[in-house]
Amino acid sequence: MTERPGQEPFADVALFEGGFSIPRLKWRELLFVGALREDGDRWVRDPERPLPPFRIPDLFPEGVRFRAVPEDERVRLYPEPPSSGRRAFEAFVL
Repeated sequence: MTERPGQEPFADVALFEGGFSIPRLKWRELLFVGALREDGDRWVRDPERPLPPFRIPDLFPEGVRFRAVPEDERVRLYPEPPSSGRRAFEAFVL
């Protein structure tokens, strides 16, 4: 992921066992720009759309589905492994 000039990577990511959370406003931005799209009752990264930079690289890897749970002013995201490539997913989560 490359940084755009004049834009600092987004840093307000809180990690927890099994996932991470971001502010609700950042979540809404990701949906607005189309970086994430619905896939049934989950969300996936749209590789055709730009993803804003994050300080944690590959926070939204392609092919991984996310369960989103709004919680106050944040959204908790729980990544789920793709049907194949579970080993790579476990390395991301652990």
